[in-house]
Amino acid sequence: MTWLTEPFALEFVQRAAVGGALVAVLCGVVGTWVVVRGMAFLGEALAHGMLPGVAFATIAGLPVLLGAAASAAVMSIALGVLQRRGRLSYDTSIGLLFVGMLAFGVIVISHSGSFATDATAILFGDILAISGQDLVFLAAATAAGLTLAVLAHRPLVALALDARVAAVLGLRPALAQALLVGLVTLAVVVSYQAVGSLLVVGLLVAPAVAASQWTRRIPTTMALAAVLGVVAVLGGLLVSWFGATAAGSSIAMTAIGLVALSWALRAATRALHAAVRTPAPSPAPSDSEDPCPTAPSPWPPSS
Repeated sequence: MTWLTEPFALEFVQRAAVGGALVAVLCGVVGTWVVVRGMAFLGEALAHGMLPGVAFATIAGLPVLLGAAASAAVMSIALGVLQRRGRLSYDTSIGLLFVGMLAFGVIVISHSGSFATDATAILFGDILAISGQDLVFLAAATAAGLTLAVLAHRPLVALALDARVAAVLGLRPALAQALLVGLVTLAVVVSYQAVGSLLVVGLLVAPAVAASQWTRRIPTTMALAAVLGVVAVLGGLLVSWFGATAAGSSIAMTAIGLVALSWALRAATRALHAAVRTPAPSPAPSDSEDPCPTAPSPWPPSS
C-alpha cells in the first residue's frame, strides 16, 4: 500500500476517479435507454466492433480513442445499410457485424508481434492511464451526450412507446433510432478506456438495471443510474487498490454487485410492506363465548 502515498500514484488515481465518474454519468443516461429499448446486444457488438480500429490505431501510433470511434462509427453505418438494403432483421445484422468486426480485429492483432500488452488494455481497459487530455475529451463527450439526450428525449420516449404513434405525431422514429444508436456508440467509445471492450456493457447496463428497481420514470432512472455508476467506479477502484485486482474488471463486478444488492433490497422492502399491510388475524372465540351471538331485534317485543 506504500505506492498509494506517492504523489504521482495519487494523481493517477484521482484522474481515474474523475474520468470514471464522467463515463459513469454518460453510461447512466444512455444505459437507461439501452435497458428500456432492449439494446444490450447492440452495446456488446459495438464494444467488440471497436477492436479493428483500436488495433490499427495502436499499430499506426494514432490516438486509440480515435480508432475506436472510427471503427464503431463504421459498424453503426453498416448496421443501417444491412437493415435497409439487405432487408435483414435488427438482431441478425448486429450478429453478422459483431462476428465480422471481432474476427477482423483478432486478425490484425495476430499479425502484430508486440501486441500482448496493448491487447490486454483493449479487452480490459486501463483506467489508471487516463491523462489530462483524456479528461478534457471525456468531459466534452459527456456534455455532448447529455445535451443530445435532453434534446432527443421526447422522440425517444415516443419511440419507446410505439414507433407508429411517433410517426403519426411527426417525431420521425427513424431519426430517433439513429440518434439512439449514436448515443450508444458514443457511450461505448467513451467507456472503452475505463473498462475495456469486454466489460463495457457492464457499466452501460448494470447501473440502469439497478436503478430501474426503484423508479419507473425515465429521468429519475437516469439520475439514479448515473449515481450508481459513479459508486461502481469509486468502489471498483477501492477494490482494485486493496485487493490488487484489475481496475476495469473490479469496476464491472462492482456494478454487477450493485444490481444484486438492489434486487435483494427491493425484495426485502416489498416483503416488509406486504407484512405491514396484511391485517392481523382476529383472535379465536373462547369456549364460553357464543361464536354466533344473536343481534337484538330493532323492533319492540309484541305485547
